[in-house]
Amino acid sequence: MEQRIERAVLVGVRLDDDGQFDYSMEELASLAQACGVEVSGTVTQNLERPNPSHYIGSGKVKEILMFHDETDSNLVIFNDELSPSQIRNLETELDTKVIDRTMLILDIFARRAKTREAQLQVELAQLQYMLPRLVGLRASLSRQAGSTGGGVATRGPGETKLELDRRRIEDQIARLRRELESVKSHRETQRKRRVKRDVPVVSLVGYTNAGKSTIMNAMLAGIGDGAGRHVLEQDMLFATLDTSVRNIQLQDNREFLLTDTVGFVGKLPHHLVKAFRSTLEEAADADVLLHVVDVSHPEHRYMMDVTEDTLADIGIEGIPEIQVYNKSDLAGLEHPRKQGDGIWISAKQSDDISVLLEMIASKIFGDQVRVNLLIPFGRGDIVSYLNEHADVKETEYTEDGTLIDVELREADRERFSEFIAPPETAE
Repeated sequence: MEQRIERAVLVGVRLDDDGQFDYSMEELASLAQACGVEVSGTVTQNLERPNPSHYIGSGKVKEILMFHDETDSNLVIFNDELSPSQIRNLETELDTKVIDRTMLILDIFARRAKTREAQLQVELAQLQYMLPRLVGLRASLSRQAGSTGGGVATRGPGETKLELDRRRIEDQIARLRRELESVKSHRETQRKRRVKRDVPVVSLVGYTNAGKSTIMNAMLAGIGDGAGRHVLEQDMLFATLDTSVRNIQLQDNREFLLTDTVGFVGKLPHHLVKAFRSTLEEAADADVLLHVVDVSHPEHRYMMDVTEDTLADIGIEGIPEIQVYNKSDLAGLEHPRKQGDGIWISAKQSDDISVLLEMIASKIFGDQVRVNLLIPFGRGDIVSYLNEHADVKETEYTEDGTLIDVELREADRERFSEFIAPPETAE
């Protein structure tokens, strides 16, 4: 079957208070390319407020129509979310398929979702977005009927879903919510197991394509994991959607769980944030957040703000954080360099990752204390636990039991307080 090539005109409206407009339009082009769409050009307009009926002015609609025909385009993508009536009116005037930034991002997520949970979350977000837009989207669908190979915004719930009436879509949304509740219940069980193990959790968060997966893989390589548990890493927006959890075992036997969540982006659709809420809440259980930033990007401060705002939207606040300024080599900055709760690194440099691991360890194991424990010979289970979960400095066998010089967490010191050796024994 011949693959239909989509060629799009990008449309943006610069409002008075939009200081990130230029970057937002660049990002829209990257999102389109991530969907395999060729960008034929860009049309922008300065407005105090969007036009209620077409989002843009009538003169600009005519300009887009002319440009669309001149470039032989078959798609128009708006940089902001459009109302159902705006989509309908624009498609009538332009006689072509019109989608907005939200639909474009949903389409990328539909293509990239691999696990059942991610697929359910994306499908739910798509249906919630489509429900009030059925009329406009049906018009768009009719324009696709003669094409081959599908195209943007025709995956996932796609064309068959658009033929369903409102009642059936609402029923489907209810079913998806029930399935997600079941998956969420399973995730909660996994979380409780982790809490029971009392292993610290570190979560990677940040803007899409900041290098979170690269950092996770570098940490795994640093502990000799090879490629066995590595996650996908690619230089593209939303390369991975699925939450990954890996155990990181340090050289001194201390360990923590490292989780990687979906990346954020400017104007991330509300439905998508809501649908991925249970996945993103992995970060809510973290002892430390690693906020990964592509410091080589000129808009990295804006990206940090988007990440912090999105975390706040889902109630993730007050968790200790390390700002990891990644790709510092591309920014021409010295690395690794620590400054307060921040560190400049290149994830490709193993020495940098070692320094980052030390910083994480000092953050999550800050309550470590060093004691001497005299363990009776009949309590080999305690000796085994300490060898596995603490940093044993020295072991000596005496007449009264096993004398262990160990660095452990304050909670474990209290747990084994009855075995703390008197000073004269430890000498």
